[in-house]
Amino acid sequence: MPTVALLSAAHIHAPNFIKRMNERPDVRVKYVWDDDAQRGQKAAEQLGASTAELYDILADSEVEAVIICSETSKHENLVLPAVNAKKHLFVEKPLGFASGDAYLMAKAINNAGLIFQTGFFSRGFPYHRFLKEQVEQGHFGKITRIRHSNCHQGSLAGWFDKEWRWMADPAIAGVGAFGDLGAHSLDILLWLMGDVEAVTASMNVVTGRYNDCDESGEGLLKFKNGAIGSLAAGWVDIVHPFRLQISGTEGHALVLGDNLYFQSQHVEGSDIKEVWTDLPEALPHAFELFFDALAGKEVPLISASEAAYENAVMEALYKAAASSSWVAPANVETSN
Repeated sequence: MPTVALLSAAHIHAPNFIKRMNERPDVRVKYVWDDDAQRGQKAAEQLGASTAELYDILADSEVEAVIICSETSKHENLVLPAVNAKKHLFVEKPLGFASGDAYLMAKAINNAGLIFQTGFFSRGFPYHRFLKEQVEQGHFGKITRIRHSNCHQGSLAGWFDKEWRWMADPAIAGVGAFGDLGAHSLDILLWLMGDVEAVTASMNVVTGRYNDCDESGEGLLKFKNGAIGSLAAGWVDIVHPFRLQISGTEGHALVLGDNLYFQSQHVEGSDIKEVWTDLPEALPHAFELFFDALAGKEVPLISASEAAYENAVMEALYKAAASSSWVAPANVETSN
């Protein structure tokens, strides 16, 4: 049974993660650390754990792994000491504040040979898994364009008004709505299509509820394989029916809600007019996969390098929006 520690419960997903850990009989949470003592004590009580200083947690040989759910601006100061202490890591997305700290952390994690996971859970959806297989098998022919969208009503419903207010402050979170929800869409786009050459974007403040924090945006991506991608994300949508579209010379796919419509010259019986139901099983949540990996199971994880590259592309999208230009993502060399 792995023994783990929670390093901060600042993130909006922390309550869900606490619930998930409590529901796993094969996980022991020994400690909670938080620079907000009240928040840390609450999380510790929920987990049946003790609060402790960061140094003492990392020095405890019983602790095999840490779950980092702090404000994004504090990730580096938690990740690097954890790496030095040889602790496996789940770091809630995004890994870094920008490309520089993300690449630095990824290099340290990779060099230490540690198990790493981040919170990109969309790869486990059945339709995403199916479409990944179809792309790899060439069943779309040459993909010319791909679009992904991830939106909710967070601003409209005031989700970030109180304890999660930092997530609507780009000086702490690194991003606003576009980067928060768009990170999931960007992960899928990069997973399906590979590296990008350059990006551009436009982002808007809509309600003004969170000062100058962006609440909605659209991005364009030129992939190195020649395809054009687009990405929509925001906190001001009352519903979100559209998720994904892939258009190729020999196939097409559309995801509305949880329904996939698919047609390919290479797949018998596929008809874009009908819901395609022959899908793989959903994978467990990305957080659950981390604990499965700690238990020695062979499971698909998001690598630290992938997480850092996502940071770099998102950083480029924000720079492009600010400059009304096309921007190439920083690589490991240019970010240093």
